[in-house]
Amino acid sequence: MHGFERLPARIFDFTAGGRRDLYFAILHVFNDANERLETALLVEEVHARLPGTGFTEPVEEGEVESALRHLEGLDLLEASQSYTAAYATAAEFERKNVQYTLTVRGEAEFAGVRVVLARLKESGALQTAVLDAVADRLDALDALMKDDDPGEDSRVFTTLQELEGHLDSLRDNTKRFNNELQRLLRADGADMETFHEVKKATVGYLDAFVDHLEERARTIADALARVEERGVPRLLERALTGANLPPSATDQVRADWWESRRARWSGLRLWFAPSDEGQEGVRRLHEVARRAIGALLEALERITESRRRASSTAEDLRTAARWCAGAAREEDLPRLWSALTGLSPARHAVLGHADGELVAPGSPWAEAGSVPVSPTLRSSGRSGRVARTARVRDVAATARRRRERALAQRAEAERARRLLATDGPTRLSAFGELEHGLFEHLLSLLGQALSEPVLADGTRRALTSDGRVEIVLSPPPDGRTARLRTPRGVFTGPDHVVSIGAPGSTGERYA
Repeated sequence: MHGFERLPARIFDFTAGGRRDLYFAILHVFNDANERLETALLVEEVHARLPGTGFTEPVEEGEVESALRHLEGLDLLEASQSYTAAYATAAEFERKNVQYTLTVRGEAEFAGVRVVLARLKESGALQTAVLDAVADRLDALDALMKDDDPGEDSRVFTTLQELEGHLDSLRDNTKRFNNELQRLLRADGADMETFHEVKKATVGYLDAFVDHLEERARTIADALARVEERGVPRLLERALTGANLPPSATDQVRADWWESRRARWSGLRLWFAPSDEGQEGVRRLHEVARRAIGALLEALERITESRRRASSTAEDLRTAARWCAGAAREEDLPRLWSALTGLSPARHAVLGHADGELVAPGSPWAEAGSVPVSPTLRSSGRSGRVARTARVRDVAATARRRRERALAQRAEAERARRLLATDGPTRLSAFGELEHGLFEHLLSLLGQALSEPVLADGTRRALTSDGRVEIVLSPPPDGRTARLRTPRGVFTGPDHVVSIGAPGSTGERYA
């Protein structure tokens, strides 16, 4: 995580004004020259290379020289004397002896503008491939950290750099996708058919991403734990050695490098390291996706309902206006208005005088005294009396109970998985008598397996949502029936051959 940093004075000033395109094209020329390892350019060289950047406006060499001096004043370029060229006259020396070099600030501001332009063209995405790449790079680091071979330090550095790149890509793409998603939720499309199809496709996209998110997150968390068991300081030390920093790098440069890597690793842990409340980054991502699915489905329902309407609100109002205009008598208008709108009489009619005995029940309104009416009664339907502000409800106890309940459910699930695990394929009838809670877990596993298609070997295989338990189910070879006893009754059904355990640990089909 990066904190607040003050911006340098006059940063990106070259992007303002009418000559900003020329300034950007000149910086483009120097960036291309740096890629060819050319460090300095003369005025005429810059002028000759401008068309190669895509800058097509006609410009004189004198304008280019003026622009170069302006960029030098902004500390984006640095001028120096050229001692390699030959000059025929003093005037030629005055004009051609200055060469320009891109400064560090110039490189940074040019790169910043390029990033802005690229970001404007990009769109966010929830890429499951990035999650798989993060897990793959963590597995590679675990393999490299098994021994202390100094020859592998460079690979440790490059692998760590790739891991950080994948994490940055995940964060950036997620933020951009969320922003685009919120804009989609607020959008009112002119083409309702296209708008409906886009939202429908987005719901399917989100649903497919969330479907296996927990499984991928669990895989990453396991790989992260294995790497941290071998020591993150040792990992960063080897990566620093493999980075091959130049001999001129000071202790402060090395300390900054170390701190930057440590901060990025903390960001990785914030996303994927398990805690009492789950994996923080994955949990937020899951919540955003689920809320977006609900909001999109509501928007789709509103669009569908609007299509079912025989007429619009504007058409209803026009019809009501025609009916009122065609009324036979003026006395019919109030009754027609009441039938159209369903509005009740004025709410203040229920109010009474402070002493009702002073007014006869049959007195006309025109003759009875006035009754004070609160100004807020018409707008809000409430009198002017102000009640006491409601107390803010303390939800700490509720949150604690929910957390305790979640932990208890997790412990119960772990216990069920441990007790239901089989040592290879076994008959369903072998479970015999079960507690009701274990029986419910077993039924859930059987239901997941039965919902999967039959494989070529005749088995059905299923994984739990967290990817920690695999069940392999085969039909009974002899048509036998299993009887499982529980405190609430007896369950009977086909005596399937089942194998329950960690993924990859299930045995061959029962013979």
